[in-house]
Amino acid sequence: MPVSPMNRREFVQKSAVTGVAVAAAGAVAAAPAQAAGRKPRTWSFSVLGTTDLHSHVFDWDYYKDAAYSDAKGNSVGVARVATLIKQQREAKGEERVLLVDAGDIIQGTSLAYYFARVQPITGEGVKHPMAVAMNHMRYDAAALGNHEFNYGIETLRKFESQCHFPLLGANALDAKTLKPAFAPYTVKRICVPGAPDIKVGILGLTNPGIALWDKDNVSGKMVFPGLVEQAKKYVPRLRALGCDVVFLTDHSGLDGSTSYGDALPYVENASNLVAEQVPGIDAILVGHTHVEVSSYTVKNAETGEEVLLSEPYCWGYRLSVFDFEVELEHGRWKVTKKTAQTLDPKSVDEDPEIRKLLEADHELVVKYVNTAVGTCTEDLSAAESCWKDVPIMDFIHQVQMDTVKAGLSTSDAALPLISVAAPFSRTADIPAGSVTIKDIAGLYIYDNTLYGKKLTGAQLKDYLEFAAKYYHQVPVGTKVDTATLTNANSFWDYMYDTAAGVSYDIDIAAAEGSRIKNLTYGGTAVLDDQVFVVAVNNYRANGGSGYPHIADADIAYSSTNEIRQLMIDYVTAKGALDPADFAVTNWKLTQGGTAVFQG
Repeated sequence: MPVSPMNRREFVQKSAVTGVAVAAAGAVAAAPAQAAGRKPRTWSFSVLGTTDLHSHVFDWDYYKDAAYSDAKGNSVGVARVATLIKQQREAKGEERVLLVDAGDIIQGTSLAYYFARVQPITGEGVKHPMAVAMNHMRYDAAALGNHEFNYGIETLRKFESQCHFPLLGANALDAKTLKPAFAPYTVKRICVPGAPDIKVGILGLTNPGIALWDKDNVSGKMVFPGLVEQAKKYVPRLRALGCDVVFLTDHSGLDGSTSYGDALPYVENASNLVAEQVPGIDAILVGHTHVEVSSYTVKNAETGEEVLLSEPYCWGYRLSVFDFEVELEHGRWKVTKKTAQTLDPKSVDEDPEIRKLLEADHELVVKYVNTAVGTCTEDLSAAESCWKDVPIMDFIHQVQMDTVKAGLSTSDAALPLISVAAPFSRTADIPAGSVTIKDIAGLYIYDNTLYGKKLTGAQLKDYLEFAAKYYHQVPVGTKVDTATLTNANSFWDYMYDTAAGVSYDIDIAAAEGSRIKNLTYGGTAVLDDQVFVVAVNNYRANGGSGYPHIADADIAYSSTNEIRQLMIDYVTAKGALDPADFAVTNWKLTQGGTAVFQG
């Protein structure tokens, strides 16, 4: 699942004040020259950083089958970023540049899915395109992201074996031994002629939320303690090993927020807390929250030293550049200056070598996503799915309900069955006429599996009240503007669930916690003790986004089949997709009892 980019605006604003402005692509600082024959007393080097690449290799949108484009003019893909990295190495010197990633590498595009499920890398002789690209780019290390675990540990281990660099996870521990399941850190040496090497310790930390979000894949196998706790263990160890510079790569945001409530004792977005509470850190490459923070500093509470942080957005939108200046004192190198900025790759060409290496893989995936699986009787758009009951969402609900219904025990099949699902993409559209895999993949963009869980009527109402905090309060008499209506409380679209099988109103004029009105099932008011089977994805079922009751609810059904594939199978079996066949959700927004929109 995606992440929760909390306090996005605050950190972007702070970045603009405290950091270096976003540089033009390819802009680099020249390395300081040394006088001929003199042993150097000062030196400079850089650490380049990417994060949340999510298997974007080329500047391509597989859902649209076209070159990537967005309203901000961004480009995507490591192929362009590779060109920036080449420019940095050429200008600063190959031996003065390290390259690090902060995680979420092997999930996120149709290319990622293809090499996990259609032609999996666990098969004989199949290489993951991201391993090929990142090996070519000569990465020095990468942190584990939470999405690394989406396809199971076997796929992750296979990817790890294909990488020529370590995947780091100091807080990814074997559940039985509590020893690191992956390398916690690596130490890189920067050669300085006539002087000691500069030793750079790179510590990798991943997200504790993996224990919830990928519970089915990691339960009983791995545990994920907090970032602060593990950094306190390993940063002193790196210093004891003689590291002159300690650099962290964290798959964790920098605002101290958590999307899963109190379901875990560890903070989700903890990079700022690590910087503040763990002495001995020079800089942190931040990931997970899909925002751009060019440069941000946090003062360590114990030492008063400034820790430098940078987050380069996601998908290859940006490249973080950390520049360090060091001075030799008593035989050890000491950091005297450090700065960070982000570079934009959109104005450079893709690396032709990556194009040559992976063009065939790309074409395989393009052919796959354009495979027709059926037809649709009318155009189904998700453009208004965040505030209207629309048929394209009913499609998801119908598949979930049909699948769970077929797998229930006799006793559970007698209970009322409903479904909950989120509008993942407002740009999704299933056209009238031919329906391809990419049309369905563009609607259901995550690799979730399906559960059936039992909730009482009272718990269901609590669940829907929690979802309704997605809307800003709009008092009666105030015009409803869809541009400002949603995403209240930093509650993003993927976190907002609608329900099918029941009817209800959401009163956006009411205060949070008292917005759900007229909740009925089969035309009758839902009773507090009435028991429902709720079709729900594994992310939400295991506690993702912090919904009440659902994580602890009894399980009536579970499956390892991805919901996206179930949707593809549904269309294939039906031949034609017809909204008249879908479950009717019958929810609507009201304002003091008056309907705002009609579905």
